[in-house]
Amino acid sequence: MKYKVFSIVAVFTFGCLTSFAQSNLLNAKVPSEIGKKTAAQLISDNDKPLAYGYVHDRDVLMGKTTWEIIDLDERINFPMYYPIDTANIGKDRRSLFDVILKGIKEGKITEVYTDSYFNTKKTFKDMTTSFTYIDTTDAGKEEINTYPEDYKSGRKVLDPQYINKKELSSIDISDYKIKGFWYFDKRQSELKYRLLGICPVSPEAKEIGAENPDYIELFWVYFPAVRDILHDAKAFNDRNSAMPISFDHLLNSRRFSGVIYKEENVYGDREIAEYMRDNSQMQLLESERVKDKIRDFEQDMWNY
Repeated sequence: MKYKVFSIVAVFTFGCLTSFAQSNLLNAKVPSEIGKKTAAQLISDNDKPLAYGYVHDRDVLMGKTTWEIIDLDERINFPMYYPIDTANIGKDRRSLFDVILKGIKEGKITEVYTDSYFNTKKTFKDMTTSFTYIDTTDAGKEEINTYPEDYKSGRKVLDPQYINKKELSSIDISDYKIKGFWYFDKRQSELKYRLLGICPVSPEAKEIGAENPDYIELFWVYFPAVRDILHDAKAFNDRNSAMPISFDHLLNSRRFSGVIYKEENVYGDREIAEYMRDNSQMQLLESERVKDKIRDFEQDMWNY
């Protein structure tokens, strides 16, 4: 009996390893076969994101919407940031920003908005000014002023060396902002969290390289609508590269470090920094107070 149980566990473990590891890595005869699943793998593969359960409004005893910021300088958040250079690395490894941006460009991600309340939709065309900046250098302007008629008539074309082009990439992303909903499910008597939106934060393309750039929210993506895409993209697992973690799993399981910077409140959802000005320590303490307030509600449910 014990042998049967051991065999079942071993088969299940081997199946998990083969499903999460880079496909066909050990069986490929040429590099082009790496990452391509066989017909048998495609038939048996049922690798989909874990579906959210239906939650009736009457089952939500308490709810609180919070906004958090994820600092990509923290080591625990590195899987979202790296790799920043994709020229010399496999196609299966991309940063979270590259995955989201590629989905927007290809039209697979359409639920993109200007703010965290998902009021106004945003297209990739609307974001081009934030992603790309093209300007003429001072030397180029002098060149045009020297031969204005030639450039105006088209007899001369400005040399590319006189053009300053900046493009936003994953190396420029400093933080992610996320919006989520904490709620107490009275049917299951459990405090739960549902991620609603995610937003990359960076300077605009024209301010790349500046000493004190202004960091902006590039766009907000409605998270439940992009789970399939984020599930197919894998983040690097430093402990076991044979079992990478999907970005969907990484975010839903909260395998990151975030700080609450805003909660829904009567003051128009004002941020903590608005009433705790110029005091970073007090802002962190206020963030912890909001977190404890949510956790204490669950603890209070078991006090008679």
